[in-house]
Amino acid sequence: MAKYDNNFVDELRARLSLVDVIGRRVPLVKKGQNYWGCCPFHNEKTPSFSVNEEKGFYHCFGCGAHGDIISFTMNTEHVEFKTALQELADMAGIKMPTVQQKSPERVAAENSYFDICEKACSEYQKLLFTDAGADALNYIRGRGFTDDMIKKYRLGYAPKNNLIAGKFGDIKQENLLATGLCRRGEYGLYDFFRHKLMFPIFDAHGKVIAFSGRSLDGSEPKYINTTDTEMFHKRMTIFGFNFARDEIYKKNRSIVVEGQIDAIQMQCNGFGETVAPLGTALTEDHIALLCKSNRNIIFCFDGDGAGQKAAARACGIVLPFVRDNSDVRFAFVTGGKDPDEVLKSAGPDGMRKIIDNSVSLIDFMWNMVNAKYLVSTPGGRTQAEKFLDTELKKITDKKLQYEIEQEYKKREFQEWRSWKKQDTPTVKLPEVDLVTKNTLVYIVNNFPDLASQYADFLASLNISTRFKMG
Repeated sequence: MAKYDNNFVDELRARLSLVDVIGRRVPLVKKGQNYWGCCPFHNEKTPSFSVNEEKGFYHCFGCGAHGDIISFTMNTEHVEFKTALQELADMAGIKMPTVQQKSPERVAAENSYFDICEKACSEYQKLLFTDAGADALNYIRGRGFTDDMIKKYRLGYAPKNNLIAGKFGDIKQENLLATGLCRRGEYGLYDFFRHKLMFPIFDAHGKVIAFSGRSLDGSEPKYINTTDTEMFHKRMTIFGFNFARDEIYKKNRSIVVEGQIDAIQMQCNGFGETVAPLGTALTEDHIALLCKSNRNIIFCFDGDGAGQKAAARACGIVLPFVRDNSDVRFAFVTGGKDPDEVLKSAGPDGMRKIIDNSVSLIDFMWNMVNAKYLVSTPGGRTQAEKFLDTELKKITDKKLQYEIEQEYKKREFQEWRSWKKQDTPTVKLPEVDLVTKNTLVYIVNNFPDLASQYADFLASLNISTRFKMG
């Protein structure tokens, strides 16, 4: 079978949900770990057709039909491989590349890429526990990382000198450059990462494909990542996903935080379903990858302006992926803290309260609109309605879109347009002792104009304006 540049087939599988594609033809019901329906390849009344989203294949226990997203399209549409890819590419909204067979040189280059990244990771790991890596080790331990956590996530230290360019001298320069670990300067190759705390970045299968380096001397930017390569694309890679995949399946949700330290601390404190983008805003590719595992997502951001802005952007991106069985929610960490700090100060229970108090996608959008527009005016309400209309059109399930529209129309009527009676405030009257009462009686007797002006109040105290002291 012909191969495609840029891992095109893998990209299709990553962007498209097998359940969604099959669900267009076969009504599916989730039972246990799989989805079930009546097989489209033979007549049956009792569902024996199983779809496993996590593993990416379907299997019929009746007729033995078995395959993936591509074979399903080929067999149900009765088309060839290339045509099936074209249909799936159109569905995913990506361009169909030209077919090219992978050359032996290409295969060798890819294998070299993984081999170099793996060796570099091992070297960085060793250096972290030497005198040279003391600053990096002290820093990460100060952030609450145990040695077991450091080893599990394979953290390391990139020294100030050219470790990779010097130690990997027997490897072709073109191969080293292809990994992004080295760059070519006036005097030859030099390391891209120097004097950094190193976080390896894994693909979904646990292979090291890139690195994220944290500054140790206060220089900016605080984090730098491997630049995009043939094997690593930042906008399509989620930090921690290889560790979180099973937990996302078990917990029936994913949690998205803003940084890798937050993601690691969350995973190690009972929230194994947590992931993070790599120092960039969320993309459609990130959401597509998560939705292949589960469409229930909790976005957990800082409660400041930047966090609210990031949440609003995430809301706009996730809408095309929402289905009638999705549960998308938003949680905010307030007080200038992040999940890492909450876990340290309040523990997992404190973080769990924040997650449990997350708001639904519908409520988040409603709160966002009310904060963004002056809905007390006709112009503000018009702007708000236009915004909601535009955003809701992103939802591909038209029935779901309609139901959410009706929910917002009900809220608009109840909260924006309903006339509210202004209630008269009630005041609890004080108890009046004898001295106060006699004083007020004196005022009544000597200042009749005041007594007339406040007659109702005095009457409530059982003081008559006609009372005369003896």
